[in-house]
Formats: sequence, C-alpha cells, structure tokens
Amino acid sequence: MGVRHKRAVQQSRRTSSNTASRIYSRKNVARYSERARKRRRGKIIRRSLVCTLLLMLVTAGTAAALWFNSIVARLNDAGIITDELRAVLVDSDVTREPFYMLLLGTDGRPGESTYRTDSIILARVDATTQQVTLISIPRDTKVVYNGSTMKINAVFTYGQIDDGNGAEEMVEAVNELCGVEISEYAEINFQGMEKLIDAVGGIDLYIPEGDAVEGDSHLDVDVPAGQQHLDGEHALAFARSRYLFADGDYTRMRHQRMVLGALADKILNNLDIGTIPAILDSLADMVHTSLSVDEILSLVNAMRGMDTDSMYSANIPSWAGEDTYIDGQSYVFVYEDELAEMMERVDAGEDPQGPQTMGQGDGQSATIGDLSENSSSDWSSGTATTSGNSEDEESGDAE
Repeated sequence: MGVRHKRAVQQSRRTSSNTASRIYSRKNVARYSERARKRRRGKIIRRSLVCTLLLMLVTAGTAAALWFNSIVARLNDAGIITDELRAVLVDSDVTREPFYMLLLGTDGRPGESTYRTDSIILARVDATTQQVTLISIPRDTKVVYNGSTMKINAVFTYGQIDDGNGAEEMVEAVNELCGVEISEYAEINFQGMEKLIDAVGGIDLYIPEGDAVEGDSHLDVDVPAGQQHLDGEHALAFARSRYLFADGDYTRMRHQRMVLGALADKILNNLDIGTIPAILDSLADMVHTSLSVDEILSLVNAMRGMDTDSMYSANIPSWAGEDTYIDGQSYVFVYEDELAEMMERVDAGEDPQGPQTMGQGDGQSATIGDLSENSSSDWSSGTATTSGNSEDEESGDAE
C-alpha cells in the first residue's frame, strides 16, 4: 500500500505540473491577456453607451424644456398678455365651468406698435357640455371710452397709444357692452390666421350659392361656392370680403364665424395627433393668448368629438343707417334692451336667438351649420330658414 500510495502521489504531481505548464505557457498567457483586453474593452463600450444614452436623455429633456418654455413665452407674450390685462380677466377653471373669451382678429404686422382690430368675437365656452356660442360685434359699434364717443375697434388703437397695449381696454369695453365678465383673451393677426389654417392642413367648408367671393378688387383670390377645401389664403379671403354683399360687414361676420367653426372641426375632430407639436410651435408665432399650454391641450381634449355645426351663432342686435352718423362718421348703434335679453340667454347656456344680420332679430335659432344652408341674400331679406325654425314649425304642425 505504501508503494502504491507513493506512486499515486508522484503521478498526481506530474499531472499538476503538466497542467500548470500548459496554463502558464506563453501561448496561454497571451490568450488570457487578449481575453482580459476584450473584457476591459467591452466594459468601456458599455459604459460609453450608457453615458451617451444618459447624455442624450438629458440633452433631449433640456431641449424639450427649452422648446416648451419658448412656446409659453411666445403664446403668453408679456407685451400683450400684461399684468394689467390679467387683472381685468376673471379667474375660471376652463375645463370645469363655462367661461367667456374675447377673440380678436387684427391687421397687425411684425414690428408695428399700433394696429387695428377688424374682427371682434365674444365666445362662451362650456367644455362640460361641449357647447360654444359665438357672438360677433361689429367693429363700428358705438361705445364711450374715457369720456369720448368712438367706434369699438378704435378703443383697441387708443389703448395702444395710451399704454402700449389695447387688449385690456378691449376686454373692459366688451364687458361693459355685453354685461359679462371675460376670463380669457386671444389675439391673432390675419397673416397668422392664414398660416394657422395652412398648418392644420386647410379647412373644409360649404359655401352657399350667393356667398362666393369672386371679383372682389380688395382681395387677390376668388373663392367659389359649393363644398370647398380652403387653404389659409382662400379661407382668409372668404372671412374678409364684405363689399360684394348687401349687408356688407354682417356677411363678413357670418363668414368669420363659419371659418372658426370649420377650424374648430379640423382641430377637434380631424387632426393628426402627431402634428400637434408642430402646430403648437406655429401657433405660438401667430396667436397671443392668456391661456396656458396646459389649458389649451386640456380644452382640446375635453372638446374633442363635439359637433361643431351645433355651435350657436349670432351678432349683437344693431343697426346702421342715415341716423347713425356722428360728426360725419358712420357708426353701428346697439339695440340695448334686445342685447341684454340675448346675453341673459347666452349666460344661461341657451340658444341666443339673436340676429345673423342687421336688426333686432326675430327670435330665430341659428347655429354654425345653419350659416352654410342660407345665402347672404337669405339673411339680409329675412327669408333664411334654420334648423331651430324647422323644429318649431314641426312642433306647431303637430299641435
């Protein structure tokens, strides 16, 4: 047993010696070193990838934050959305309670310090019921500003001259005229409206026979009647034309409400969600508003799917004629009692039953959808028919 054990030990030592010699041979040391280098290289690559990804995330986050802050700064331009303006706007939770918003279309151009407002629309928005009411105010409406009689669009210009900004004065003028408290403000120039419509891919609009814009020497393009897909230039021409129509500015105001309805339909119901960042970026260069980006997105989400044809439409009860001249200037006078009654209905969230043209109105109902069903001559001659009237006639026949 002793001899066998001794031989076994010697054999084991020889085996270990041979194994060790193989492991620590020059060939295997080189292989080991190469593997070690590869492991170190792999660790360096993985660390580099992780660091690169982290840097990309930080950079993307920083870029996103800068982009978002840029959007906010441009939308809420401090030169227009001033502390003084915010002081006259009343607080509201725009997605949970009805609120009034003043929408102004201006002829302002970049760099101009004074410009005019040619489109004045008071909107009541109720996101909880997806109901919107658009009330147009003629730009020549007679008001009193700082003790002086003037047209309401002049209030905007004088406000700019007095304190560099007419938004605050316009909000106060419309509050007093209509007996409301406005919560939000938005202003867009004509060039901006054209670009905004192009940014969303154009709008679809049915233009009644008799409302075609053809041969207007003040505009560069024609807009035919019928179902149309309008780019920004043609939509703006349709919204600005007035010389071709019997009731002039009242037709223009109806057309402006029609364009707003079509734009709302495109944004709320037919917009590619993937284009929203680009549209927001474009919007910030065109629109100045008191609404925050969060409020805009929340409103769009809350109103998505609404029937924009059901938006209520009216202008304030008013008239203009030989008896509305003051010191040689033609004004639009307001039927104050009728306006007060109409605004009571608007404030209650009801159909305003207001006029669509000059006059006091005859209590007829009208929506944005009705505007495409009747021509300018129908409205001015009093022969227009609306969905509200049809319902009344049907209920009357049933009785």
